[in-house]
Amino acid sequence: MSIIKGFFRLKEFFAEHKRYYFLGILSLIAVNSGQLVIPKLMGHFTNIIASGKAERGDLVFFITFFIGISLVISLFRYLWRINIMGAARKMEYTLRNMLFGHLQSLSTNFFNHYKTGDLMAHATNDIHAIRMALGPGIVNAVDSAFMTTIIIFMMARTISLKLTLIALLPLPIMLGVVIGFSRIIHRRFRKVQEAFSTLTERVQENFAGIRVVKGFAREDNEIERFKEVNDLNVAKNMDLVRVSGFFHPLIGFLASLSFIIVLGYGGILVLDGSITLGDFIAFNSYLGMLIWPIMAIGWVMNMIQRGKASMDRLNEIMNQRSEIIDKEESEVQELKGGITFNNLVFSYPDTSEDVLKGISAEIAPGDVVGILGRTGAGKTTLLNLLLRLYNVEPGMIKLDGVNIEDIPLETLRQNIGYVPQDSFLFSSSIKENIDFANTDSGLDKVTEYAKIAQVYDNIIEFPQQFETVVGERGVTLSGGQKQRISIARALIKEPQILILDDSLSAVDTETEEAILNNLREIFPGRTVIIVSHRISTIQDANQILVLEDGGISQRGTHEELVKTDGLYKELYQKQLLEKQIDSVS
Repeated sequence: MSIIKGFFRLKEFFAEHKRYYFLGILSLIAVNSGQLVIPKLMGHFTNIIASGKAERGDLVFFITFFIGISLVISLFRYLWRINIMGAARKMEYTLRNMLFGHLQSLSTNFFNHYKTGDLMAHATNDIHAIRMALGPGIVNAVDSAFMTTIIIFMMARTISLKLTLIALLPLPIMLGVVIGFSRIIHRRFRKVQEAFSTLTERVQENFAGIRVVKGFAREDNEIERFKEVNDLNVAKNMDLVRVSGFFHPLIGFLASLSFIIVLGYGGILVLDGSITLGDFIAFNSYLGMLIWPIMAIGWVMNMIQRGKASMDRLNEIMNQRSEIIDKEESEVQELKGGITFNNLVFSYPDTSEDVLKGISAEIAPGDVVGILGRTGAGKTTLLNLLLRLYNVEPGMIKLDGVNIEDIPLETLRQNIGYVPQDSFLFSSSIKENIDFANTDSGLDKVTEYAKIAQVYDNIIEFPQQFETVVGERGVTLSGGQKQRISIARALIKEPQILILDDSLSAVDTETEEAILNNLREIFPGRTVIIVSHRISTIQDANQILVLEDGGISQRGTHEELVKTDGLYKELYQKQLLEKQIDSVS
C-alpha cells in the first residue's frame, strides 16, 4: 500500500493511459504463453523422432509451426514494448512538465533552501528511476509472477511432480540470495549516485567559476580537487561492481545445481520409463526458462523501491506551496505608480533579525526616487518586497492606495520593470534577451530600446548583431553591456514603475548620464526608483532616501541633503574629491 500511495500523484496519468498498460500486459502474457508452448512441442517432436515414426511431413509441420509461433511472439513483443515502454516515456514527459511547472510557481524563498544541483538531480535521475519502475519494472514484475507460476505448473502437471519438487530445492536459497544481494546492491547503488552527484556538482561549480579559477591561477589545485571526488566516484562504483560481479556467478552456480539434480534424477526416471526422453528435454527447457524470472524478482523489488524513493523525493517538492499567492477577489488591472511604505518591518524567513526597521515613505506617481546606502543597509530587500518576492504584513506596502497583497501578481509584475544588481542573461540571442517579456516586438522596437539603453553601438559591432547568441549567463559580454541589455529588457515592457537596483555601476559616468537623460525623455509621468552608490546617479531625483542599518536615516532632495551632516554629505564630499583628483590626473 505504501508503494501505491507513493505514486498516488500520478493517478490521473494512470487513469488516462490505463488502456496502454492493459494492452501491454495482455501482449506480454501472450508472448510468455507462446514461449511456454515451445518446450512442450520440442519434447513432443523428440518423442516422435525417438519412436522412429518421424516422417518428412512431420519435420515440415514442426518447422512451419515454430516459424509461425515465433512471428506471433515477435508481434506481441512489439505490442507490449510500444504500449508499456511508450506509456512510461509519456509518464516521464508528464512528470517532468509537472515538476518544472510546479517549480515555476514556487516563491523565491524555496530556491534559497534548495541547491540548483539537487533540483537538476530530481529532474533527471529521480524521474529516470520512476520511469524504470513504471516501465521495465512493471514488465519484469508481470513477467516474473506469470512465468514462475505457469512454468512450475507446466513442469509439475504435465511432466513430473516429484522431479519438479526435487529440481526446485535450490529455489529458496536462490530467492534468499537474490533478495539479500538486492538490498546490498541497492545501498551501494545509492552511494554511487551520491558520489556521482558530488562529482557533477564539483564540475558544474568549476565551469561556472572558470574565470575566477584562471584569474587566481588555481587550475592545478582544481584538478586535484576534482581528482578527489573522481577517486571517490570510482571507489563507490568498484564497491558496487564487486558485489554485482559475485552475485551473477553465484546465481549461475545455484541454477546449475538444479540442472545437475535434474540430470541425475531425471536420467534415472528416463531409464525407468517414468518419463520419456522428450519430457526430459522439455523439463530442462522449462527449468532454463525459470532462472530469469527468479533472478528478476530481486531486480524488480530493487527497481520499484528505487522508483518509490525517487517519487517520495519528488512528492516532497510537489507538496511545497508558495506563500506568495493571489487573493481570489483581486481586481486591480493596472497601476499608476503611487507607492506607500507604512512602518515597514521585515525579516527573512527562518531568521529573527529585522532587515528593514520601520521604513515609512510616500512616493507619488511620476516621481524619480533615489535610494542610497552602504552594503547591507537593506536596499535590495526593499525592492524585492515591491516585487512581492516575499510577503509583508497587511498595510505595510500599498500601491495606489491598495495593499500589495490585494494586487494580482501578474498585474504587479507586468507593471514593474526591474533591473537587478546581477544582470542575468539567458543563453540566447541578444534580441530574445531584450524582448524576454515576450512583447512580440519587432526588430525596430528592440533597436529603439537598445539605443535608449546606450547599448546599440556595441551590438551592431558584433558579426551577427542582434542575432548574436550570448554565452551562459551572458559571459561573452562585458559587465556594462550586460547591464545595458538588462535595462533595455526592462524598458521594452514600458512599465509604469521602473526599478534600477545599482544597475549602472558597470558603465562610465558619461554613458550613465546619457541613459538617465533618455529615461527622462521617454518616461515622463512614470515612477522611477534608482538604487546607486554614486551621488551623480541620483542627485536629480525628486526625493532621495538614505538607508542605514535597515532604516531611513535621511530623506530629501540633493540640495537639502548636502547641507545636512550625515552619510549622504559624507559620500558626496568623498566622491567630489575623487572626481577632482581624477580631473587633475
